[in-house]
Amino acid sequence: MFLDLPQPPIAARVPWDTPLRPRIDEVLARRCRIAWLYLNPDTSTFRYRVFNMVEGLNRDPQCRAAATWFSGDELDHIHHLIPLLHAIVITRFQYGAALDRIIRLAQRVGTRILFDSDDLVFDVRYAPLVMDSLALDTESHAVWDAWYSYMGRLAATGNRAQAGITTNPFLAARMGEAFAGMPTSVVPNFLNRDQQAFSRQLLEAKRSRGWRRDRHITIGYFSGSPTHRKDFAVAAPALARLLDRDAAVTVRIAGYLDEAGALSRHKARVEIVPHMNYIALQRSIAEVEINIAPLQDNTFTNCKSELKFFEAAAVGTWTVATPTSTFAAAIVPGETGALARAHEWDDALQEAVDLARDTKRYAALADAAAEHVHVRYGWDQFAEQILRAVEAPTELTQ
Repeated sequence: MFLDLPQPPIAARVPWDTPLRPRIDEVLARRCRIAWLYLNPDTSTFRYRVFNMVEGLNRDPQCRAAATWFSGDELDHIHHLIPLLHAIVITRFQYGAALDRIIRLAQRVGTRILFDSDDLVFDVRYAPLVMDSLALDTESHAVWDAWYSYMGRLAATGNRAQAGITTNPFLAARMGEAFAGMPTSVVPNFLNRDQQAFSRQLLEAKRSRGWRRDRHITIGYFSGSPTHRKDFAVAAPALARLLDRDAAVTVRIAGYLDEAGALSRHKARVEIVPHMNYIALQRSIAEVEINIAPLQDNTFTNCKSELKFFEAAAVGTWTVATPTSTFAAAIVPGETGALARAHEWDDALQEAVDLARDTKRYAALADAAAEHVHVRYGWDQFAEQILRAVEAPTELTQ
């Protein structure tokens, strides 16, 4: 594990804790005006698909557009703004009365409507696959009711949109299928400004201290949500076998996954840390030598973004991931990370441990991967791409 890394800054509030009035003023600052709608701000989809997009536009001095966001309980307070907006991007927002009023008004005044989703949760044909992939209780009528309602209402929202935006070509193709060939553009997930700045600080600390670490090699799994038990199980048996044969390896499990599963016999060498804010999470990722991102390989998981790769690479941590469509497109094996199919995790983990023991080689590869993602997924790289997606999405097929 890497030592003596900087502590995260102590923030008094989350960066999107902003009253309604300043957000209205913000979107009126330029002639091209775009609003994102999301039910309730959170640190997952809202952060990536709403806050980061708004920040990317507003912080770019060359950008000709102003952007803002509104939550579900604010919709009836913004009707006067709708005629002033160029476009409204509705992000994973279930259809309902307040949203219906906004959409009808936008249609009357000619404001463009787009639908954004970062997951395959808008097509009820995939509901059984989604529930199974998330290890939900499929014997429960309540679970079926909840997911068919959720996905059906998202489908209703998507059906009212003129175009779509999503995170990768595979998911864009699914969106086109679900909404009768609706033109859909890709804007990938990316780092936000604070997250990238602290990641840079962590990376520079590793460099300046010669990539100094303790006697252990730590493999991290950063689950992100409570529903990744089946994903972790893809790599867990190989990880347990690695612990069997190498006493220097330890494991850090962070987020919502609160049990070691196949690693139970090595529980003394498994650190389970609680969910933390996304800035502190970057430090936790930076401390480990190896980040793993195992996924089941199905249509639902192939729609996932590459964020588990670029958030780790940004702080100089090597990633081993399942070669889903997005990870395979993002990672150059042996140069920016490693890919492992279900039967390849034993060899892939051993190769990653061997790499971590070769400090000079590890540092060179981790450095190169970090520089790549700071450019490719930097907060200030996407303003024009976002604008192109909002203004003129093109049909994507897979």
